[in-house]
Amino acid sequence: MFKKNQTLGEFIIENQTSFKYSSGELSSLLNSIRLAAKVVNHEVNKAGLVDIIGSAGEFNIQGENQQKLDVYANEKFIQTLTNRNIVCGIASEEEDDFISINSNDENHQNKYIVLIDPLDGSSNIDVNVSVGTIFSIYRRVTPVGTPVTLEDFLQKGSQQVAAGYVVYGTSTMLVYTTGDGVNGFTLNPAIGTFYLSHPNMQFPEDGTIYSVNEGNYIHFPQGIKNYIKYCQKEEEDRPYTSRYIGSLVSDFHRNMIKGGIYLYPKSSLNAEGKLRLLYECNPMAFIAEQANGKASDGFTRILDIKPTELHQRVPFVCGSKNMVEKCEEFMRNA
Repeated sequence: MFKKNQTLGEFIIENQTSFKYSSGELSSLLNSIRLAAKVVNHEVNKAGLVDIIGSAGEFNIQGENQQKLDVYANEKFIQTLTNRNIVCGIASEEEDDFISINSNDENHQNKYIVLIDPLDGSSNIDVNVSVGTIFSIYRRVTPVGTPVTLEDFLQKGSQQVAAGYVVYGTSTMLVYTTGDGVNGFTLNPAIGTFYLSHPNMQFPEDGTIYSVNEGNYIHFPQGIKNYIKYCQKEEEDRPYTSRYIGSLVSDFHRNMIKGGIYLYPKSSLNAEGKLRLLYECNPMAFIAEQANGKASDGFTRILDIKPTELHQRVPFVCGSKNMVEKCEEFMRNA
């Protein structure tokens, strides 16, 4: 039962019993993410008024130019999660290696790890385009009370216990799932509270939007080229509308509400794909499946891929179920 004007905090508490590991820890963890998101949102909304936009002059582990807000968001999420003593490990897209929390304290009983993309689409911040945060939560697989290891982070996406994203746009929304559907909460900036605004979010089975960087068309695999031509073909239900923001959170969010497909395939420029499996694809795939959508690398379900590296990249096709299946058909027959 969804309640009008229910706050995110109230929703988390009332629904924690539906979570099979219910102990209050996950609720505290989600509340920490909520707090960090509000802090980052405040800074994002000051961009242009303070010296927070532009390059930080450093590069992350992927060799990408870090923006000042990348660094800020990364620090705030790590700081908030660490200070609340809820997690035993954190991995960030902006960090070379994972961070072990309380690794020298034999008495710590924290069971959860968080993987996070602190500011997805940050290159758009200078031009006032929506950006976001993506997070993924797992239970550790190594013994509680010991330092986390790489094994704790290299779990299949199907092992996620929660995942979500925050979109910092015309309004700020936090969308998440614990494996029991997807719900969206909109921030009331006047009082700093998230309210349930989008209960039980679902992808339409079909859509009319395709989201892909068509500037890279010449570099795409033949199956993706054929699918794009299919989307553009003049038929009774087509051509589809091309919409590409360049921020995964924003494109995904729009497609979930309106119906559509997001494509970031491998290419001759990025042989393994561009998006990170652990920080972007797994959490978005979990949300998609919980919202009646689908996510794959063009052939294999994203959540079934066994990670081998912390910053592993994969091709990504995600969105309305029938559209993803049609794309997979083109990939198989190419």
